[in-house]
Amino acid sequence: MMLLTASVRSDIGSYVNDLFGVYIALILIYILTNLVFAFGLRPGYSRAMDVVLTFLRDVCEPYLRIFRRLIPGIGMMDFSPIIALIVLGIVRTIVVSAIGT
Repeated sequence: MMLLTASVRSDIGSYVNDLFGVYIALILIYILTNLVFAFGLRPGYSRAMDVVLTFLRDVCEPYLRIFRRLIPGIGMMDFSPIIALIVLGIVRTIVVSAIGT
């Protein structure tokens, strides 16, 4: 029974770790697309592209908005996504290690 419990906890910890990884990847993709748009490269209108960009904005912006309120931009640079990713990485480590033990 103990072996089964340890296996389940390990599986749950792995799943939560993967969820954090997917969210971090989505945030990075969102940041990169915004960076590309900031340089003036805009794709032609595509319904599929609009759906993807709307999804990225709806998923990533609520979390990033927390840090944009706390950390003001310096000139044209916005460092809040970097801080948001660092905090997310720390929370990921804490949560996954708490589940795994």
